Amino acid sequence: MEARSIVPRRYLNVLVDLSAVAHNTRVVRQAVSRPATAVMAVVKADAYGHGAIDVARAALDAGATWLGVCTTTEALELRRAGLDAPILAWLHNSVESMCLATAAGVDVSVQSARTLAFAVDAGRSAGRPARVHLEVDTGLARGGAAPQHSAALLDAAKAAQSQGLIEVVSVWSHLSHGEVPGHRTLDEQARLLDDAWRRAVDTGLDVRRHLAGSLSALTRPDLHLDMIRTGSALYGLLPYTERHSFDLRPAMRVTSHVALTKWVEAGQGVSYEHDWVTPSALNLALIPVGYADGIPRSLSGRLAVSIRGRRYPVVGRICMDQMIVNCGDEKVEEGEEVVLIGSESDGDPTIHEWALAMNTTPCEVATYFDRPHVNRQTVPAVGTRPWTG
Repeated sequence: MEARSIVPRRYLNVLVDLSAVAHNTRVVRQAVSRPATAVMAVVKADAYGHGAIDVARAALDAGATWLGVCTTTEALELRRAGLDAPILAWLHNSVESMCLATAAGVDVSVQSARTLAFAVDAGRSAGRPARVHLEVDTGLARGGAAPQHSAALLDAAKAAQSQGLIEVVSVWSHLSHGEVPGHRTLDEQARLLDDAWRRAVDTGLDVRRHLAGSLSALTRPDLHLDMIRTGSALYGLLPYTERHSFDLRPAMRVTSHVALTKWVEAGQGVSYEHDWVTPSALNLALIPVGYADGIPRSLSGRLAVSIRGRRYPVVGRICMDQMIVNCGDEKVEEGEEVVLIGSESDGDPTIHEWALAMNTTPCEVATYFDRPHVNRQTVPAVGTRPWTG
């Protein structure tokens, strides 16, 4: 049988504006109070669905000096793309993961005796010390050595460094209320990190500290320390209540097109189970995207789209690969662009509106569209050097 080419199903389009990423990086860079404080661009989860390689390049060109990811796999993707900036990968569940990271010149995070043993083995395997960031839990109760174990971890790390198997680069932690600048926990977490850092210095370790994330980097200069880690700010995804406080620009635009239009009479049930019935005769538009493309079914009846700058509500249940829009008396044309997430200044639905409707964060919404069949394109940042890596 003759083989036939298969046309990919790509009806959802994600456009990433790298100029916005570069601009946001500069905003964070300019907010840093100490010239010696490094800026880490966090590009985990494929840069929050924006495309890790392109975003990393734009951020580095705009003044970031480090990259942060979750896994070794993410770090190696950046290395294969020719990015030689310092990278920290902070979650490891095997010695193989740390060995691969160390061999590629990627820093690793250690948060327990078990992961310290991984790093020691990685140093032996690579024939050079594994570069280690010791994570301590200062109150998030997520990653990091628990308070009762942090002193023992520091001592063990010092012993491993004295054998030439690891190099301890920093002591670090993560804020539990970093998006609430005046929250009482920030000062306490900063104190606990400082205690751990001082103990590390007292044992003879020459180490740095990092604690602040995006919003705390913009609002708490006392927490800048030796490095800040910017994730949500990089993409213009600060919480809804904070988005106008800083000159940050959303980098993502999500569109589709009108696949079909039809005039229906009053009393017609729309989509599965007929949750919505037409109150009068009107025009409906079919949009060929649904929850398989990252549009949550829970937004059925709570979402609007923009066509030619005018908003129209989504009616009936959102299906796996289709949804229906009520155009009322207005006539739209098949093939016209439909904006699902766009610019507030243009009157489009925004990613913050989606997040509010779903009681979640804009960062979560951005990751919904990171799917193989989604067509993601980037707009290059203006005035940046070309990358050939």
